[in-house]
Amino acid sequence: MELRGNWRIPTEILAGPGRLAELPGRVRAAGLSRVLVVTDPGVAGLPFFASLIAALEQAGIATAVFKDVHPDPQLADVLAGAAAYKAHGGEGIIAIGGGSGLDCGKSIGLATATSRPLWDFEITLATPALDGTIPPIFAVPTTAGTGSEVGRATVVIDTEKRRKFILLHAQMLPHLVILDPELTYGLPAFITAWTGMDALAHSLEAYYGDFYHPIADGIALEGMRLVKENLLLAVNEPRNTAARMNMQAAASMGATAFQKALGAIHSLSHPIGARFHAHHGLTNAVLMPYVLAFNRPFIEARIARAAQALGIANGFDGFLSWVLELRAALNIPHTIDALKVTPDALEDLAAEAVADPNTPDNPRPATQADMLRILQAAMAGTLTGLGD
Repeated sequence: MELRGNWRIPTEILAGPGRLAELPGRVRAAGLSRVLVVTDPGVAGLPFFASLIAALEQAGIATAVFKDVHPDPQLADVLAGAAAYKAHGGEGIIAIGGGSGLDCGKSIGLATATSRPLWDFEITLATPALDGTIPPIFAVPTTAGTGSEVGRATVVIDTEKRRKFILLHAQMLPHLVILDPELTYGLPAFITAWTGMDALAHSLEAYYGDFYHPIADGIALEGMRLVKENLLLAVNEPRNTAARMNMQAAASMGATAFQKALGAIHSLSHPIGARFHAHHGLTNAVLMPYVLAFNRPFIEARIARAAQALGIANGFDGFLSWVLELRAALNIPHTIDALKVTPDALEDLAAEAVADPNTPDNPRPATQADMLRILQAAMAGTLTGLGD
């Protein structure tokens, strides 16, 4: 491993119950008087949302709301949001919601600052110059999984190509993040479970990524511990504030850590999500043990160290068993047919997965044939032979 790396730590974060009340003052302190609030229809209907809009207005901040966001944001959503921002004369963006609301809000900020097609900002390409400056973005997650609140990247679907594009620009990093666990109390148990497994996938893939980034390694390891100790509590005790806060922390930590690397879990998850509209966190959870088994020859020693730190006996085997037991306790399906994936789609999914920008960072080199083998195993529900 070459002892060289580029390291970044994210933005300012206000963490704790009730911290949402500080948002209007922080927007004013940033010198902003006109903002676009970006969210999805579900969040827009929650009681706290109306109270927040009223508080912003009372603070002298002219507020417009854009809530036409699909569960996976599409290019049309982003362009419509950018038009709404310009029509409002916006000076900043408040993005509220799960990964979709946050990614859409950040992407709208990018769209307001460039005349280029957004696909020009795909993570695999050299970052082009902007026409202007991306407006300051305030991120308020209402789930605990995606970690988009501390990231410089977004995921947007090209509906024509049925492909998820990962867009990247440093200015999309939010100016301020508020982690308020009270905003997650009303989440359905299955969403808490799926987003929590997304947070685990982020820390896991970051931890075993084969790059020199000891800061990310430490963050990822603590992120996994927080998931291990809090996810089931958050699912079973929905108003357990400590568990909810720790899961929000784990989500932000996972996304901070994965600046180091992601891998085949995400490479395979992206095309499944784009084609079959499967929830990203759920898809990651279903695929996780199969990718672990495939990567075993390259990550066994690192996973054994993680298992020891997490209090899991029997090294890699114990860690894999813990993942399987956690999935079962959360009612995560074991096979990808539960995601509506059909056998005739596997070849195309493998081709798209091997082209995903996360594939080169997987610790075990993966060919299209390897991706197909993982998908076939995930369809059949067998872990045998994947590490060969």
